[in-house]
Amino acid sequence: MNNKLIAYSVLDLAIVPQGNSVRETLMNTIALAQKAEAFGYTRFWLAEHHNMAAVASSAPVVIIGRVAQETTTIRVGSGGIMLPNHAPLIVAEQFGTLGNLYPNRIDLGLGRAPGTDPETTRAIRSDFMEMAHSFPEEIEKIQNYFSINNQKAKVRAKVAEGVDVPLYILGSSTESAHLAARKGLPYAFASHFATAQLFNAMAIYRNEFMPSEVLQKPYVIAGINVYVADTDEEAERMATSFIKMIVGILTGARKEYLDEAGEMTPDLKEMLEHPTVQQMTRYTFIGNKDTVKEQIRSFLEQTQVDEVIVATNCHNQKSRIRSFELFAEIMNELNVEELS
Repeated sequence: MNNKLIAYSVLDLAIVPQGNSVRETLMNTIALAQKAEAFGYTRFWLAEHHNMAAVASSAPVVIIGRVAQETTTIRVGSGGIMLPNHAPLIVAEQFGTLGNLYPNRIDLGLGRAPGTDPETTRAIRSDFMEMAHSFPEEIEKIQNYFSINNQKAKVRAKVAEGVDVPLYILGSSTESAHLAARKGLPYAFASHFATAQLFNAMAIYRNEFMPSEVLQKPYVIAGINVYVADTDEEAERMATSFIKMIVGILTGARKEYLDEAGEMTPDLKEMLEHPTVQQMTRYTFIGNKDTVKEQIRSFLEQTQVDEVIVATNCHNQKSRIRSFELFAEIMNELNVEELS
């Protein structure tokens, strides 16, 4: 593979399944985090989205606190906080507070996108574009607020000063790779939906990386979608909810829930073979344990990533937990093989 142990983590979008309430969805998120901890996952990240009826993670900082409260060892954080939506001082105060409550367990992943549509973006913050262009400077402000050397500044986030909350740069393009490399921060690429620039972004990040106080060599996390079950047919059935969701996003026919799983019909297979859908789902792995294991082995060999972060958006909570359990087994087996 690449002569190192590969960490594996969870990215939960808290998508509301058909027939479930927002509360039930959030309770499922907590239950998944507890299972992920038991299965040996490194971190559990939540994403920020707005004005999407099917997505319950519009206030990730609140969910992060509850998930951290209901677990004991797994790292919990954001994948990510969309920084142009927020004042850096407030983000530092929120995550500094979390870092004090749950020491050495909180991650702060920061993204540049709004996580919503243009009209909602304007409703969140009228100067969003200005803040997006100032993304590097806004990150620096957060770093200053967390620094122990900020004690004499006129504006302080006292709850954050000296608190260990690692920063991660999130991205879906090459622009973020330059920034993460220049700042010497770990880099998480959203290849679970933005597949086209993964290899270019990784090459830029690795080639331009400048060691920092927090990181001496490049660290890459790649997002993937995984649907693993006891049989290929069961995995395909589980993934139909995800495929319908992707088609809805691409056609503008978004729903207020995640469809129930169904048969992989000829129509769905045809949709999956459409070039645009194929592009968006390039790093989506579906099948039984042996099938997915070989797919993941190939992905790790090709990318040489340090960590994979897994999204599994399916309707049935039991199937989702089983998929994460089997994927943990796959990663443990691959890591053991790498050491032997």
